This record gives sequence, structure tokens and C-alpha cells, in this order.
Amino acid sequence: MEAPDHLASCKVVLAGSIAKSLQIEVGKGLSKLERKPLLVGFLANKDPSARLYADWTNKTCEENGFGFLLREVDREEVETHIIAANQDEAIDGIIVYYPIFNSRQDQYLQQLISVEKDVEGLGHRYIFNMYQNIRFLDSENLQKSILPCTPLAIVKVLEYLKMYNTILPYGNRLYGHSITVVNRSEVVGRPLAALLANDGASVYSVDVDGVQQFTRGEGIKKRRHEVVEKEAWALEDCLPLSDVVITGVPGKAFKIPTNLLKEGAVCINFSTDKNFGPEVKDRASIYVPAIGKVTIIVLLRNLLVWAAQ
Repeated sequence: MEAPDHLASCKVVLAGSIAKSLQIEVGKGLSKLERKPLLVGFLANKDPSARLYADWTNKTCEENGFGFLLREVDREEVETHIIAANQDEAIDGIIVYYPIFNSRQDQYLQQLISVEKDVEGLGHRYIFNMYQNIRFLDSENLQKSILPCTPLAIVKVLEYLKMYNTILPYGNRLYGHSITVVNRSEVVGRPLAALLANDGASVYSVDVDGVQQFTRGEGIKKRRHEVVEKEAWALEDCLPLSDVVITGVPGKAFKIPTNLLKEGAVCINFSTDKNFGPEVKDRASIYVPAIGKVTIIVLLRNLLVWAAQ
């Protein structure tokens, strides 16, 4: 018997459902500690998205048994506050809500945070390890290298959706998948493309300047990803080839052209704006409209790593 036409074939998966399994993992780790880990956040801008993220962080910390202290400071004083927080033994983790200067000064601030308190994974050592596909901080492979929160949250979303093939060896479990990432920022888009390629996927990284392909070469024989410019390619060339489409474009005007999506594609939006129109449900097999709650749980997961040391 055929299904009625009005029954949608697309499954909409909400971030809250994905975050629940991670919350259980975090709760078990927290129960082994004798004290409540403390996260300190610095807010030095009027950006509504930064404020929303700070509020979400506060709420999630309270709900999961973590301490959170938000310090609203002048942007010219952020540097001094970060240095002081690095030296404060009562503080387990530091988060800074960007943008502050919207310039290279923000990158400088990222590097100021101590490795032991960098729960966002944005410091040089973590970024270097991620791009080089180095997964541990020590030679005994006991201490995992922390990954940036939003890219890692998207990885966790893909794991929840069973896009990672657990039959394959760890590190190769996205082999066979083609993924388009529409965003190449240094904070999310580029790290995400590298992570997915290091796990075996063929990744098309798209921004206003064109398309780059991230892969580990033919047969994923290389240890880490390589990047190739796709001359004359555009978003329209990538979408029909992609099993997964991940978008993070700010602005209400941008929308993914639904008619170009591969039928049955998995579509994930991490922008605060909706990059997919409602018609995506007629084309995609799975649609994740937001990931914010997963990102914050990943942040607490990173905090727990250092609090347990």
C-alpha cells in the first residue's frame, strides 16, 4: 500500500534530542568529581548572537551542575581579564564571546587563553593538532586534543544520525561520503571541513571566493587532509554530488537552492538564520534546523576534560 502523498519523507531532528545523549555522558563524568567545575565567560560586545550564546551557556551550566560566571567587560580590558583568569586556580575553563574587535586582535585574544582552560579549542596548539590530524596531546595517547566546539558539535550530530560507519576503523568512518560545507570561516567552516576530511569524507568547502575540496587523497591513503582549489566551481556544482549539506551563512537573504540538493540528502543548519527554506523537507531525508544546544553540551564536555585532570 502506497503512503499518502501528504506524509513527509523527511525526518526533522532537533538539537535538544541530540544533546540528551551527550548530557548523559557529561553527567556521568561530573558525578566522579568532588566539586563543581567553574566556567567563566567574557562578554565585551553588543552582538545579539553573542548575548544569546552567553544566556544559553548559563542556562545549560545550571541545568547540568556546572558553575558559570559571566563577566561583562570593556573590550579594552578583555586581555587583562583573560590573563587574570588563567592564573586563577578556582577557574576551570574560559570562554570569550566573539566578535570583539572583528580583526586580528580577536585571534590574539584566542591565543592568550591557557591550554588547560581553553574549552573552545581555539588556541594554536589545538588548531595545529586538528589540521595535522593529531588526535592526542601526549605520546601515550591518553589525553585527547580538544576540538573547536561548533565543528565538534556538528561531528556529534553526524554521529547521532549514523553518518559515521562504525564498521570502518576509527578515523576513516566518513569514507565514501561527499559533504558540502557552506562557510569557510576560521572559527567554524574551515576547521569543520578539515575534521570531516580527516575522518575520510570528500568535502566541498564553499564561500564567496569559490570552492575548495578537502580530502585525504584517493583511497584516503594520506595521514591528513589536503586542499585543492576547484577552479570555476560554484555551490551549484557541489550540491547535486553531496550526501550531506551543512550551512552556516549569516543573513536572512541567503537560501540553499533546494532544487539542486541530491534527493535524500542530510541537511544541517548551524547559522542563527535559516539557510534552508521550508521546501527542504520535500527533498532531504533528514533536516537539522539548528545545533546550538549540542554546541553548549560539547563545551561542557571539553570543560569536564580539564576539570578532571
